[in-house]
Amino acid sequence: MMLTAIGLMSGTSLDGVDVAMIETDGKRIKSVGPSGYRPYSDAERRLLLQALAEAVNLSQRDARPGILREAERAVTVAHAEAVAAFSAQNRITPEDIDIVGFHGQTVLHRPAERMTVQIGDAAALAKAIHIPVMHDFRAADVAAGGQGAPLVPVYHRALAQSLERQGPVVVLNIGGVANVSYIDGDTLIACDTGPGNALIDDFMYRELSQRFDTDGRMASQGTVDEAWIAQALKHPFFSIPPPKSLDRNDFSALMLRDVHPADGAATLTAFTAAAIAAVVPHLPKPPRSWIVAGGGARNHTMMRMLRERLSPAPVEAAATLGWSTDAIEAQAFGFLAARGLKGLPLSYPATTGVSIPMTGGMIARP
Repeated sequence: MMLTAIGLMSGTSLDGVDVAMIETDGKRIKSVGPSGYRPYSDAERRLLLQALAEAVNLSQRDARPGILREAERAVTVAHAEAVAAFSAQNRITPEDIDIVGFHGQTVLHRPAERMTVQIGDAAALAKAIHIPVMHDFRAADVAAGGQGAPLVPVYHRALAQSLERQGPVVVLNIGGVANVSYIDGDTLIACDTGPGNALIDDFMYRELSQRFDTDGRMASQGTVDEAWIAQALKHPFFSIPPPKSLDRNDFSALMLRDVHPADGAATLTAFTAAAIAAVVPHLPKPPRSWIVAGGGARNHTMMRMLRERLSPAPVEAAATLGWSTDAIEAQAFGFLAARGLKGLPLSYPATTGVSIPMTGGMIARP
């Protein structure tokens, strides 16, 4: 039975809420519907950054001390507003939608400690939008010893299978953190590769009060500090084979100091590309092609650096295939909500390191 789902995603870039509609049975994608976006205000983004800083001290995943309670309320309201605006714009009623997939906002991800925390009140959201909400997608996997991330590979596989191209194909998503899905027939391997846009975005905001490097223009004018990158790549994360995952703050100590903004942007962009290339030796076979989604796909300097480091395999933006660069993760959580409703696995030993395929998610009803 096909289900109509809305997926919601607020990623590690902290830019806003993506909304997307998808029709699926949790295995196949019948159709992809419209998508929408509700940006965070500067005040909301500052609140979330403060919540990230305070979350490092959490010892219980359901605790919301201090600023975290306010941040959770803001995340919930932003998602409710995003669904309301999307529904109004596309003339969608609650009766049209079977399930909403609500990821929430990750503020702490420490799978080694069996801790992953996504803020957002699913019960309040379900009441606000009058649609059942599936949430807490990562908890079951982490509790069972998995990394809890990435969860989008099953959706990437469904998309890639529709291409009917020779594998291995890698779908690369560059959000705040970058992650890959390696797809070769029945083989599905996934992991985070390292920073995506997070270090660049934070640098641009700190240095120039800009949220990101538009189109990679600043990075295109700078000189890459290859020695800094070589040192950064000595981080133990890069020697670990998949599956593996990251917290957004895991690389925050890698600071560039006293550099021209263009050189800093160039170096951090090159570091993201180099970290992605560093996963290739850990894969069973060299990929035949790379498909790039997420905000990083719009960064022309990032795409150029990826093509240089991943040659001779072609690197193409997801948009060239008719996929949505921005809404792909929101679509994925609509897809995962449908899979969760049907009890299908969301994660596998080769995607998160969990011992057996795991379903997940909890349902909050209006």
